[in-house]
Amino acid sequence: MTTREFIYLRERDTLSTRAFLTEQTQGRIYPATPDDLRSEFQRDRDRIIHSKSFRRLMHKTQVFLSPEADHYRTRLTHTLEVMQIARTIARALRLNEDLCEAIALGHDLGHTPFGHAGERVLQRCYDAEFTHYRQSLRVVDILEKLNLTYEVRDGILRHTTGGAQTLEGRVIWHADRIAFINHDIDDACRAGILSPDDIPLELRSALGTTHSGRIATMVMSVIEESNKVGDIAVGEEVGDATAELHKFLYERVYFNPAAKGEEGKAEAMLELLYNYFSNNPDKLPEEYRAMLDTEGSARVAADYISGMTDRYAVNTYKQLFIPEPFRG
Repeated sequence: MTTREFIYLRERDTLSTRAFLTEQTQGRIYPATPDDLRSEFQRDRDRIIHSKSFRRLMHKTQVFLSPEADHYRTRLTHTLEVMQIARTIARALRLNEDLCEAIALGHDLGHTPFGHAGERVLQRCYDAEFTHYRQSLRVVDILEKLNLTYEVRDGILRHTTGGAQTLEGRVIWHADRIAFINHDIDDACRAGILSPDDIPLELRSALGTTHSGRIATMVMSVIEESNKVGDIAVGEEVGDATAELHKFLYERVYFNPAAKGEEGKAEAMLELLYNYFSNNPDKLPEEYRAMLDTEGSARVAADYISGMTDRYAVNTYKQLFIPEPFRG
């Protein structure tokens, strides 16, 4: 018996009847010879981790734009926190942890530089329908050619709606929300624009007073409610309090100048870069120029811009538009 076959046997013996078994996968876009050491979802996880897009997440903004301190979250640390929370929920519900892990690691691969500021630029300049989740699927399918399984691709595409076809994919919506709400509070407190005591008392009473306490409350509510209803869900009280906490963050953090004060400049810079490369496709890197005949300059320029890290975008802007003596 190969290791892969043992994994499939163990899944059949130990996972919930509601879990998605790896051997049930609808497969890949292109056929691939099975790996004796890994399941298909484990292979997807490894392909994502070894991709260029995954490595670039470490230099992409989560909320705080180009933070000077070392302890603010980046898109990569957010991804890892989502993965950890998703695996905790999946294990408690006896779902397929490998599937959850692969979706979580790939869910934000298409995020633009400077967080949602970059997404707004491409919606304005390229296509109003541009979204990071569609771009994430394009990354794994076309730009990186990872040839992932159907279920992982479905989870990546639908992670913002909670409408994935597997329970594991629907776990990611909750894990993503739990992760970003709590780490955004943590980062806002570190930045001095929020104090734990600023959180309304009724929300602290419902969810907890500490970072770990809130996460534990939210995770436990998802586990308990999901066991009750047979789908992935959160209890009404905790769900309502979480929604109010998210609204509170919009009012106090997401539009706070300390976190977003430079976004206008970042958007102007990215818009200039997009217009430059869409109008001068010969200046694109070779790997992107190779797609021009089939994709067109607008699409390829959007791919190039969305794949940039924050600092790469800044350096490219300097090289193109700032005279060398003044780059500093």
